[in-house]
Amino acid sequence: MPISAIKKLVVLDRDGVINVDSDAFIKTPDEWIPLPGSLEAIARLNHAGYRVVVATNQSGIGRGLFDMATLNEMHLKMHRAAAAVGARIDAVFFCPHTEADHCDCRKPKPGMMQMIAERFEIEPEHTPVVGDSLRDLQAGVALRFQPHLVLTGKGKKTLAAGGLPPGTKVHDDLRAFAHDFLSHEQE
Repeated sequence: MPISAIKKLVVLDRDGVINVDSDAFIKTPDEWIPLPGSLEAIARLNHAGYRVVVATNQSGIGRGLFDMATLNEMHLKMHRAAAAVGARIDAVFFCPHTEADHCDCRKPKPGMMQMIAERFEIEPEHTPVVGDSLRDLQAGVALRFQPHLVLTGKGKKTLAAGGLPPGTKVHDDLRAFAHDFLSHEQE
């Protein structure tokens, strides 16, 4: 398929990729703090013609740690912060379930990634998925998305644990991913 016919999309995990992560969960808009350079990286991807979509497990809802209104406030803060640096996030897909719910959308299961592929009518093999945990990458590679690990959030522990999907590319952070990915695209 000619490159011009491929829809340009990048799928990002949220916590640990775009914003600071916490083992105690990000539960309020005040706790949602962007990682240095992450929003500018999204802007750079946008300016290169890429749409950016977030795919995030948010089991804090299922655990009763926060509600949908609070999640919406966090995402509103994220969208506003992105817009302030010229970035745009086209959609946020999330799974509110806990592991005990055995849903199809909670990563590492590929349900959320399947919804993204269908909604945006993309070919996964031409679409990167960027995450800081193995489950982010597993959800993507189940549908042949290109796996990219960032070393922010849980990324260093994920790398140290090994077992990454074949072909996984490793980047220091989202800013490095955007630079490497867009530089490679121009080759």
